[in-house]
Amino acid sequence: MKKRIFLIGMLAFMVLGIQAQEKTPKWYDTFKFSGYGMLQYQMEDKEDSEHNEFNLRLLRMILDGKIGDFDWRAQIQGTNAKGPGEPTVQLVDLYTEWVKYKEARVRIGQFKRAFTFENPTHPITQGWYAYADVINRLSGFGDRAGEKSSGGRDIGIQLQGDLFPATDGHRYLHYQVGVYNGEGINRKDKDQRKDIIGGIWVSPIKGVRIGAFGWTGSHGQMIDSVGKKVSLPLNRYCISAEYDKDEMTFRAEYLHSQGLAATGIGSDVIDYKKGDKADGWYVFGIVPVIKSKLHAKARYQCYRPQKDWGTSKTMYEVGANYFISKNMEITAEYARVNDRSIPNPDKHSYNFVDVELDFRF
Repeated sequence: MKKRIFLIGMLAFMVLGIQAQEKTPKWYDTFKFSGYGMLQYQMEDKEDSEHNEFNLRLLRMILDGKIGDFDWRAQIQGTNAKGPGEPTVQLVDLYTEWVKYKEARVRIGQFKRAFTFENPTHPITQGWYAYADVINRLSGFGDRAGEKSSGGRDIGIQLQGDLFPATDGHRYLHYQVGVYNGEGINRKDKDQRKDIIGGIWVSPIKGVRIGAFGWTGSHGQMIDSVGKKVSLPLNRYCISAEYDKDEMTFRAEYLHSQGLAATGIGSDVIDYKKGDKADGWYVFGIVPVIKSKLHAKARYQCYRPQKDWGTSKTMYEVGANYFISKNMEITAEYARVNDRSIPNPDKHSYNFVDVELDFRF
């Protein structure tokens, strides 16, 4: 008798379970958890700041989903941004996007700014130990304007779309324009003024993009020479070109910034000595040596924090990316650095090495 009751109970539980599965909301079926980790070794022989160390570069955990015509994403990052032993864990992405039409999609929340080709690329697919210096300083990572490191992100709303489909599936024209707080991630607007950033590019053939970007806005509550809080005007533009096809990537970008700088990353004190202009550029190539297994790469980059050669930092980089499997790779690169901001001319040049083990899950 007890066995019969037990069997009847099990059958009832299974039926209820099947019914519950049949009633599962569609959004649950689209729910996806993913992420990646990046382990790092670096060596630099720059005078008075030599280092030779292992580091946990970052960990990303990503939740994606879909509700009707809306996609959504939540992304958390853990990194040693403040230095070894001082980890930073923070929300980097939280947004939803209406994606019913390719010609006009609307995104709202916290996400990448609509500025440059390089900024939106993921660190694990970008191909280098870090984004180019000019991207870091003029695109909202460790920004010249004093904004804390925000990974090129901000809080706002963006309209973007792809127009004029070609027979091979790609689209000839892309546009994007966004309105943001202008203070970086996880921060409210300090001066009630908004940043407006936009970009447009053409793709004459599949894999080729030629574009331009503009950014106008401000950085609020900065402290001037008499201790008064002011807003710093900010105007930037970028010119970009890229070829990305068949595991080959070539990209070049030039960025220019007009607006006073802060004394350092995360600082709210204006540094008048740095002037109100900065610029920089980079160009790189990544090509397959063994398809899907080994890539060779080279990059030249220059950042001028005062738009003059006396403060320029130039890097000549070579390296390789080796794919152990689809979800794991080893990256290595060597750079010869020339930093003219170093007071001693004999010490302008030094060596830099980076090796990483990156994996996805």
